Amino acid sequence: MRVDAHQAAAAALAGMLTVTGVAHFVVPRFYDPIIPHALPGTARGWVLASGGAELAVAAAVFARRSRRAGATMAAVLFIAVFPANVQMAVNWSRRSTLESTLAWARLPIQVPLVWWALRVRRASAALTV
Repeated sequence: MRVDAHQAAAAALAGMLTVTGVAHFVVPRFYDPIIPHALPGTARGWVLASGGAELAVAAAVFARRSRRAGATMAAVLFIAVFPANVQMAVNWSRRSTLESTLAWARLPIQVPLVWWALRVRRASAALTV
């Protein structure tokens, strides 16, 4: 990956994580129901913690010095939130056909998100060598 393409991929990844992280604080009611019920504590606590984690990871990805670690954390984060996406799909199964389909179709999107983060990580490693 060329340096300018790497910068763009890293900035886009950081931007997406920033938007989703901020959304956890702006509209936490959207996220509350998708927190898996098996987790201890309150759903709102998990929503705010995951939003904070997304913002911290976004900052780490954006900063060149911490980009490799940040991209690694982004890949882990995308895997860690997968159970919430499954919970959302289960919850939305009782909604309209369109909403149910969108919720289930969203699940495989985690794979390219993890790939994207790992690609930014790999390119970051190449820049530091």
